[in-house]
Amino acid sequence: MQNRRTFIQKIPALFSLLTSIRAIAGEGRAQKTIILRSSWQTVNIGDIAHTPGVLTLLEQNFPDAEIRLWPTDVGDGVEEMLMRRFPKLIILKTHEQKTAAINEADFFLHGSGPSLTGRKELKLWAESSGKPYGIYGITFPGIYGFADDREKYDLGDIELITNARFAYFRDSVSLQFAKDKGAKCPVMEFCPDGAFSVDVKDDRSAIGFLRKHQLEDGKFLCVIPQFRFSPWWEIPAKKLPVNEVKNAYNTKMKEHDNAPIRNAIIAVARQTDLKVLIVPENETQVHIGREMLYDPLPEDVKAKVVWRDHYWLTDEAVSTYARSAGLFGLEMHSPIMCIALGIPAIVCRFEEQTSKGFMWKDIGLDDWLFDMDTPGDVAGITPAVLKMAKNPKLAKSKAAKALKLVRQRQQKTMDVLKKTLYGTG
Repeated sequence: MQNRRTFIQKIPALFSLLTSIRAIAGEGRAQKTIILRSSWQTVNIGDIAHTPGVLTLLEQNFPDAEIRLWPTDVGDGVEEMLMRRFPKLIILKTHEQKTAAINEADFFLHGSGPSLTGRKELKLWAESSGKPYGIYGITFPGIYGFADDREKYDLGDIELITNARFAYFRDSVSLQFAKDKGAKCPVMEFCPDGAFSVDVKDDRSAIGFLRKHQLEDGKFLCVIPQFRFSPWWEIPAKKLPVNEVKNAYNTKMKEHDNAPIRNAIIAVARQTDLKVLIVPENETQVHIGREMLYDPLPEDVKAKVVWRDHYWLTDEAVSTYARSAGLFGLEMHSPIMCIALGIPAIVCRFEEQTSKGFMWKDIGLDDWLFDMDTPGDVAGITPAVLKMAKNPKLAKSKAAKALKLVRQRQQKTMDVLKKTLYGTG
């Protein structure tokens, strides 16, 4: 009885000690500030998705850290979308804010992207602060051009990669390329694109659109068209001259690339009870979808196909994909968002899109990766789409397996960042 009374008397002191220990640990972590360099453009829901994806990973693993986003562009409703999901996020807008962030932050994280897109800011951080930085889930060199353009990368990138605490590449081809060019970062590995963790949603807009067009949950597939080169010159806000070489090549290849996708739409419409929704990943694909996929369809097929006639943001896309039976087409990041939701997705790629498509192979989805310049691959697109459509349970199981691998890799990368910031894994 005496021992019990003594123990009870000591409880307040023990509780106070435990609270102090927690406070000390929490205080150390609360001091950390991370700059995330991301948000490359707003006319592509994939380029938008990088940011909320990485922000979600940081939120889950560093709940006490202050995150400051250094964006290229968060206009067109993107800033509002991000702040709804991440109300504590600080977005750096002015020169003064960016300068202060360099002085105050503990770590600079170059977010997922098509290349080392933020090299200028990364170099500024490295040279002016001397503090650590990391590169998270990029394609390298990420040249969106013809095959012989690949060697035209910035030579300074190798030095930036080498001096990083870690450099993660979103496809194994990029990782090998960096190694072959002499990059020797202490931690240099494969890690899937940060967009795999995107969880922004706009259920209201998605549900409204689907109801308007009589698309029922789980009863439609999404499909995306594309040209060899996105015709950014068509977007007035970009103020770009027409690239005559790329425009001519688009014209030459557009039927070659989109006809197999159109054939798969026809097969789905005629051989299954599913409908098809044609959607854009970037703003230029709205008209491409109509020109290359919808307008040439036979009339009986058109009755089961919906063409989305306007661009959207990542949150509405995610809410739409979550209600679909799957996705296929000539893009990369909408499939990523689908797999993140456990939704099956087939990727069709070509060399001009860089090596990012090989990410599908790296996460075990070889059977859902097709090269548009390989006749055998092209012939396999429609059978693969039909198999996905007719065997939803099997397809979802395959997507879940890939997602599990992605989550394991992402957690390992976050553990490396924890060790860098706090000295613990």
